[in-house]
Order: sequence, then C-alpha cells, then structure tokens
Amino acid sequence: MDKEIYERINEKLVRGYRDISNIEEKELRKGPFHDLSIKELHTINAITMYHHKTSSQVSQEMRVTPGTLTAAINNLARKGYVQRLREKTDRRVIRLGLTRKGRSAYRLHDSFHRKMVMSFLDGFNKDEISLIEHAVDNLIEFLEDKNHAAKQGPSERDGMQSC
Repeated sequence: MDKEIYERINEKLVRGYRDISNIEEKELRKGPFHDLSIKELHTINAITMYHHKTSSQVSQEMRVTPGTLTAAINNLARKGYVQRLREKTDRRVIRLGLTRKGRSAYRLHDSFHRKMVMSFLDGFNKDEISLIEHAVDNLIEFLEDKNHAAKQGPSERDGMQSC
C-alpha cells in the first residue's frame, strides 16, 4: 500500500475515534444524563430497549467479564437506569431491563449514532456503501483478532507486544 494513503487513512481513523469519544463525553456531561460514563452508556446500549437479555448475554456482547458487568449493572441500577427482572417461568433466571430513565438515555445515544452514520454515508450510492461496509468488516475482523490474541497473551506472530 502507498505510504501516503496509509498515513491519511490512519490519521482519519485515529481522529474519528478520538472525536466520537470526545463528543459523546461532552454531550453526556452537559445533558440530562451527566451521571453516566461512556462505558455505562454503552452498557445501556448493549442491554437494548426491548430485549431483556441475561447478564451473560450482555457481558459476551460487550466482551467484558461477568464480574465487570455486575459492577456496572449495580451502579446503573443504583442510578435508576437498569432493573433486574426475574423470569416468570423460571425465577432463577434474571434478565436486565431499562427503566424509563434508561430508555431515555438509550434513545438519546441511539439518535446520536443514527445521525453520525447517516452523515457518514451521505452522498454514497449502494455500491459505494457496500465497499465501505466491506472496509468496516475488515477493521472489525482485525480488532476481533487482536482482542482474541490479547486474551491469549503476547503475540509472537507479528512481534507486536502492545499497541
């Protein structure tokens, strides 16, 4: 790959990630959900509006340990965003649901992401969007491989010990 293209794309990916994170944090601090962290907001997003998932399902989706998720859920429940719901057919099964406050936070975050994606794709035709989706899939595959390798220990394959 041409070094100039690599540097341009790398800079844009890094800047995009940084800007998304910064904007989300600033919007949270000044909005009605200033008591949430970005991680907590993403936990709310993983729980979703209508699907009452188990903690196991949410922890797998977020790629965090069950203990990490339990701590996050305890905080979100204390703040009034999440509730634990016992299943009627099997009272041992506990599912996670959003409270009215949690659903409001979910909607606000979802709206931001919807606007961001629509802006990102503005002006592209279906074939171009298919190429963009392929590039994003490649990025996700790379990140999943790195995430899996990080769980396995230092990588001998590429000699990279850290980011």
